[in-house]
Amino acid sequence: MLETFLATSTDHTETPLAAPRMLPPSYGFDDVALVPHLETLDPELCDLCWELAVGSHRLAFDLPILAAAMDGVVDPRFAAEFHRQGGLAVLNLEGLHGRYQDPAELYREIARAAPDEAPVLLQRLYEAPVEERFARRAVRSLKEAGARVAVSATPLNAERLLGAALEEGADAVVVQSTVTSARHQSASGRSLDLAAFCDRMRPVPVVMGNTVAAEPALALMEAGAAAILVGVGPGAECTSREVLGIGMPQISATLEVAAARDEFERASGRYVAVIADGGMRTSGDMVKALAAGADAVMLGAPLAQSREAPGLGFNWGMASFHGTLPRGTRINVGTTGSLQQILYGPASVNNGTQNLAGAIRTAMSVLGARTVRDLHRVRMIHAPAIKSEGKLHQLSGRL
Repeated sequence: MLETFLATSTDHTETPLAAPRMLPPSYGFDDVALVPHLETLDPELCDLCWELAVGSHRLAFDLPILAAAMDGVVDPRFAAEFHRQGGLAVLNLEGLHGRYQDPAELYREIARAAPDEAPVLLQRLYEAPVEERFARRAVRSLKEAGARVAVSATPLNAERLLGAALEEGADAVVVQSTVTSARHQSASGRSLDLAAFCDRMRPVPVVMGNTVAAEPALALMEAGAAAILVGVGPGAECTSREVLGIGMPQISATLEVAAARDEFERASGRYVAVIADGGMRTSGDMVKALAAGADAVMLGAPLAQSREAPGLGFNWGMASFHGTLPRGTRINVGTTGSLQQILYGPASVNNGTQNLAGAIRTAMSVLGARTVRDLHRVRMIHAPAIKSEGKLHQLSGRL
């Protein structure tokens, strides 16, 4: 085709060939490594705390881990226990607990389903309407348990469901969809005014997501977000990347949004937390996410493996049950230990899936980072050989 074009063109100077688009490199967790520097610390000197802030109103947390708003991970009982362990769990008000008064038997039905039956079963179960009274009931049960309450809804239902949750005493709200933007154009003429919504929620912090790039993240910050969820399609349960072809590897996405956050803080004086959401399998991945600029990480499958998780060893994505275009799948994660063991140990495995807090603290100590924000300044390098170099016996299974 190019030869034909050149042969038939009478004046090449008037019809120049357009330059091809150059694709910048983008990095995931397996592509990078963190480099220790001059100073090391005792792990006991490292502080894992982070916070959500709206003006002078601050919510501080001892553990930089959030439990994802997935029905296989978070129910009211799990959320209360996760609060006692120092973290923040997000309950999906459009999930089973927003549609059914008691979904216990539904969890068992999902766990029993054969792999080829699960997608249709999830679609059928999630056809039930979301009822505000069930959402209110779930929030009240958490408040009665003495737990901090974070709840999520999509932009379409945020006004109704998150407004009701606020009336019941929710401590934080999450506006979350596959991609959330501050400039959504709706065919129906109905779209959520994020800035007005944040004003109505004050002083309760509003977490917004998901996104993967600087400019849309800045727009969400300008609308009033207290935190930004970073990640489109990296989760083990999500198939958005396969179905829609969208996303960005998590290290590059987190670096880009964190740079936007730093620029926003310089311009406005307000610090917005960055939360890396999805794609992390091990504690090493979590440390890399924090070093890329995240203040906390949001986990699904790693926590769904706990005995306290409601999914009975299974987990599924929030878009798995979409009526016409499912973008998630049910996965069998198994049950590997208690929530205490997964978060704080003692670990019975050596693969980075247990004692997550201990591993993060130990990594901070050898990197010389006293706080999570100190991790943001750690040297990160492109190192695609980091997981395979010298690992012949591990990779071949000769252990």
